[in-house]
Amino acid sequence: MPYFRYTARDADGKKKVSIEEARDKESLIERLQTQGLFVINVIPEIGAKPQKATGKQVFKRGRIKLEDLVLFARQLATMLNAGVPLLKSLEVISSQVESQKFSKTLEKVKNDLEKGSSLSQSLARHPKVFNQFWVSLAEVGEASGTLPVVLERLAFYLEQKADFDRTVLSAMLYPLILVCLCAAALLAFSLLIIPKFTTIFSGFNMKMPPLTAAILGGFGFIRTKFIFIVGGLFVSFVLFKRYISTPVGRRQWEVILLKLPIVGNFFRDLYIERFTSHMSILVESGVPLLYALEISERMIDNFTVAAIINKIKDNVRQGKVIAEPMQETAFFPPMVIQMITIGEETGELGNMLKRIAAFYQSIIETFLKRFGIIFEPVMLIFMGVVIGTIVIAMFLPIFDLVTLRGGSVN
Repeated sequence: MPYFRYTARDADGKKKVSIEEARDKESLIERLQTQGLFVINVIPEIGAKPQKATGKQVFKRGRIKLEDLVLFARQLATMLNAGVPLLKSLEVISSQVESQKFSKTLEKVKNDLEKGSSLSQSLARHPKVFNQFWVSLAEVGEASGTLPVVLERLAFYLEQKADFDRTVLSAMLYPLILVCLCAAALLAFSLLIIPKFTTIFSGFNMKMPPLTAAILGGFGFIRTKFIFIVGGLFVSFVLFKRYISTPVGRRQWEVILLKLPIVGNFFRDLYIERFTSHMSILVESGVPLLYALEISERMIDNFTVAAIINKIKDNVRQGKVIAEPMQETAFFPPMVIQMITIGEETGELGNMLKRIAAFYQSIIETFLKRFGIIFEPVMLIFMGVVIGTIVIAMFLPIFDLVTLRGGSVN
């Protein structure tokens, strides 16, 4: 294929001059535009060899974000559809990524491809970046010759996942801020305000009201034992983290979470959404059902739910349809079972799984919005009661003192 010298500018207005190989001028312009470049001109370059862009590549960060993976899948699918060879596509994409770690990973993937490995084999050598989900889809795409289509589906799935994760994070952020503000207010009362009242009251020879004595004693204990309390909480947290990192501890904690009222249903809905999301993209991409269940089992990140999926997988291996063992687990609601049954009967299992995932995403988003709406007034009422109780407790001795002095004057 011929070479072309092009001049373009990126989103920040920086000029870029390089030589690229392409079928024709139009395909090169289309490729550059998919990379977010504004093309100024493109001219044929006779007898040239491809060169990297002038200037040293600048990275905005070291770690890899989900957005990097989304953009990689989308760009690779677009370039492969445009007829750009896989190696050349990886070379171009790695020169454009914003993560230094991701750029190095793509360079290693490209080197493995040059040594004769397939894309799925090359991706599998970097499990911290490309999990089994990526590897399996790439393997199916290579085997069926539909790698660009599979990558487009993967990019769409990752985009949806990124949007969903942002929605969950933003919904949980405000309640977390309220909790931190409440804790900070109580800490300020304990360390700054209550000691001043304690000093004032110690100058009077009078018996404190029971409420005042309890408040002063409680906050006095917090103030004098503050370091021990913080240390105890920290040690308890570390021990708890270590316990739930063990297989036994993690299973017990997962069972507790799933059995909690209200919250348990939320976590169940969350894991159903994850399972159906993974299964939908795998089944639609042509991954065999047993293999798709095996991949979903590895990716669910919950021992209890993974054991349920493993049970479903064993029954499917024995020749049963997937809906029957799902019903026997009693984990999935009847609506999910019915939709999957219809999907199997009509040959639209992948599409039906996608619909279930979208339904549960909607349920989770609605729950989080309602939780935030309810949580705010509850926290405000709680803080009002706490602060009001403290204020009343601090002023009760003053009222008693005024009453005693008034009685002595009379």
